[in-house]
Amino acid sequence: MGEPSSSYPTTYINMEKTEVQHQVHLEGAVKLLTGDLQEEAGKAGIDNQLQRWIEDLKAAHNPEMHVLVTDLQALKALLHGGTYNGDQVGRLLHQLGNETARVAHLAEGNTRSHVEKLSVALISAAGQLQGSTTTPEEDLRNDSRGVDRDN
Repeated sequence: MGEPSSSYPTTYINMEKTEVQHQVHLEGAVKLLTGDLQEEAGKAGIDNQLQRWIEDLKAAHNPEMHVLVTDLQALKALLHGGTYNGDQVGRLLHQLGNETARVAHLAEGNTRSHVEKLSVALISAAGQLQGSTTTPEEDLRNDSRGVDRDN
């Protein structure tokens, strides 16, 4: 009987460690998005950052994350090489921001606030690349109401 109780703390610690790692990866993505994307796109680290994010999503084994994984892989391909079409990347970042907001409720514990913060950062970065005049919060509200921000 002593064995299950001794394995429980290890399992709990591993879950805590994984959650903290996810939060660190999310914060890294937010930092990346709030910086100079043109400069960051030229750095090798952006591939690693996006790949960590992709792996975190895949590790969730949740089919609702598939669109995010696919879009992140597309973003990684667009940014590879350091030059990119700002409008194309902006549209993809906006789509990622909306999808991230949509699935934020799936995040557990303290991770949810990091996911929500990432959603806002994605939409803000998209707006910078596309020349948006609305705030990320306004974009999220408009998108949830089906309002096209380009009209």
